[in-house]
Amino acid sequence: MDPCPYVRIVVGSLGLKFDGTGDGATPSSTGYCKIKLKNYPTQFAEIVSVAGGDVNQVNDQVQACFNLKKSEYDRVVDKSNMLKIEVYSGRKGGPVCGFGSGSGKLLGVVTVGLDSAAVDGGSNRGCVVVRNGWVGIGDRCSKNLVHLHLSIRVERDPRFVFEFDGEPECSPQVFQVNGNVRQAVFTSKFSFRNNRDQNLRSDVSSSNPGAWLILRPGHSTWKPWGRLEAWRDSKSKDHIGYRFELLPDATVTGLDPVTLSNSTISSKTGGKFTIDMSNGSSPMSTPNGSFGSGSGSSSDFEFGSWAHLMYQGFVMSSSVGGERRCSKPEVEVGIQHVTCTEDAAAFVALAAAMDLCVDACQPFSRKLRQELRHDGQ
Repeated sequence: MDPCPYVRIVVGSLGLKFDGTGDGATPSSTGYCKIKLKNYPTQFAEIVSVAGGDVNQVNDQVQACFNLKKSEYDRVVDKSNMLKIEVYSGRKGGPVCGFGSGSGKLLGVVTVGLDSAAVDGGSNRGCVVVRNGWVGIGDRCSKNLVHLHLSIRVERDPRFVFEFDGEPECSPQVFQVNGNVRQAVFTSKFSFRNNRDQNLRSDVSSSNPGAWLILRPGHSTWKPWGRLEAWRDSKSKDHIGYRFELLPDATVTGLDPVTLSNSTISSKTGGKFTIDMSNGSSPMSTPNGSFGSGSGSSSDFEFGSWAHLMYQGFVMSSSVGGERRCSKPEVEVGIQHVTCTEDAAAFVALAAAMDLCVDACQPFSRKLRQELRHDGQ
């Protein structure tokens, strides 16, 4: 089945340049920006000043990314919605990564129009740079002239999409979907190895996390592929912390596991688990804990590590249900990361494990769901 069309709006290479010596921001100032697209969560990013406006000093990394279905992007273009970047000085405390909604002085606003050139074919190979370089912001009559360096591109990002036909603990079928077309591709089986495992519950914390080992077939055996750890967040009782590590091949020496995702997610409302290795850097968090359209994503891997040779750009995302809610995870996987059925199966298994973490990490005072316990519990 063909992949589903998706579009990414990528914002990066942010830097500030100050001209003049008037009151207000100075050349040594740092700032932050709010990156807005109507009907999508606001994203935040740090901006550092660039001495003398030297472009070589601009941090060449991705600071924000909006992931849209092709139909959603078309609606954005049809309604002439603009990408809006509000730039602020200062770094006062607040609810989101140290930035409050009213902290700092507004230096200026940049608006960027979007079109469909990058996603409707042609010779652009699926990627168009819509803005790149310095742009003046704020009051041009001010004694301080402020310039923002930015790079914005729009790119096609096709993905395979899978849906669970039921909750993972109920051993549902998994379908590949494209629009209204659904095709069964996997069967899943959730069970305990023995009766003792049904009664085994231990307290989980960041120092003593629960863990899932994700295996995938290779050379006539099952090999460890990744490890997902989860725990009840000590700072916010209604959040679950998690960390996913990619495991190196045991036959290769000198390689350590690499963390691909490390963040928190609401145990009440759920959210979205995401692995995105764009440019080897992590955008700052949105109020929901990720830079995407859901919650709970942060890629802390080391740029240039062995993992970056295997995975680049958007890797996967999956929906995660909250406690006591019917959850049928939807999984998106970038097509460049699926070369065989086993590749897709590993990501689907990871999505199931992440969804199961919500119930597995609940306090002892709450009963486990019927599917996760025997009649005596």
